[in-house]
Amino acid sequence: MSLLNEYIQKEQQLKQLQEDLQRLEGDQRLKSELEFKAKLEALMNEFGKRAADVIALLDPANDQRSIKPTVSSNANRRKRRLKIYKNPHTGEVIETRGGNHKGLRSWKDEHGDEAVESWLESMED
Repeated sequence: MSLLNEYIQKEQQLKQLQEDLQRLEGDQRLKSELEFKAKLEALMNEFGKRAADVIALLDPANDQRSIKPTVSSNANRRKRRLKIYKNPHTGEVIETRGGNHKGLRSWKDEHGDEAVESWLESMED
């Protein structure tokens, strides 16, 4: 796009925005909202309050939602127990805290879930 075409396009956009702005300025709803905002700000200034104070006063539940937890939700979660499995066929040992261990999964595919669970040697915290 040439610079001249870009200039003409921006000029048209500016004219459209100016028309939209004039139309909004004539809208009674906007005038009412601007008047409300001005009166509310004046009242807040008179009593030394901030917008957050007004929101907390009018919607206490919103104030509680805005407080972010200081500790992540995973911090309260109990650590999984360490499970130690020993394959009686190979003597291989697998230590895992979850059932998604690659070696354990291959044993279960090969020998079955019940058989592998019977190989559980110990559980530790």
